[in-house]
Amino acid sequence: MSHHLVALRAIVLREALRFVHQRERFLAALVRPLVWLVVFAAGFRAALGLSIIPPYQTYITYETYIVPGLCGMILLFNGMQSSLSLVYDRETGSMRLLLTAPLPRGWLLFCKLLGSTAIGILQVYAFLAVAFAFGIEMSAAGYVAALPALLLAGLMLGALGLAISSLVRQLENFAGVMNFVIFPMFFLSTALYPLWKMAESSDLLRDICAANPFTHAVELIRFALYGQVNGMAFLWVLLSLAAFLALALWGYDPARGMVRRKG
Repeated sequence: MSHHLVALRAIVLREALRFVHQRERFLAALVRPLVWLVVFAAGFRAALGLSIIPPYQTYITYETYIVPGLCGMILLFNGMQSSLSLVYDRETGSMRLLLTAPLPRGWLLFCKLLGSTAIGILQVYAFLAVAFAFGIEMSAAGYVAALPALLLAGLMLGALGLAISSLVRQLENFAGVMNFVIFPMFFLSTALYPLWKMAESSDLLRDICAANPFTHAVELIRFALYGQVNGMAFLWVLLSLAAFLALALWGYDPARGMVRRKG
């Protein structure tokens, strides 16, 4: 167990040091959601009316509605960027050193996932602090209750990035795959508009949004910020996490996965 903890500490510390030396990554993580919060929300506010839906007890501004979705956006981009570093490490050879350590490969990947998720959560709380300065306030209990939801959602989205990185070998290819995954997941979700609003346009799109794991991650965060638990969202995020982790473990297994076939 001591060797496992040493590996956990070393990998998480490596992720933290990499993040500290990439200040532009922190700024980019804040700029993207702030553009949506300040610029796009001002234009969409009049076009998209919102009804009283759980967990809200009264009418809310559009800016308040999209905050949980923007928190999910930060976690999604962070999970993909962290997995991008895995592709880079594979090209430089340091990935091989990591995965040949005398510890279970699943544990090593989980340590990597946990480190990147912790960084994503820090970015989310930094964004929530900026949103608070813009007048979008949650209760103190909501900020605390959101932590487990952010952790689970971050692990799920990070595991998705791990699974994708196991299937893509070249760095330039991964960047294209990131866009192919990120934007459909984000726009076909409840991050920017509720399901009932999507159903007004198309039942098919509503069903796609309802099946999107990112939708359930956003709803898990949304309810947690108001001190509530969305059981269905929790279940879907947990199942998605298990599925993505299983795919990542399969992909990084040289005996069966894509790493061996492409190597």
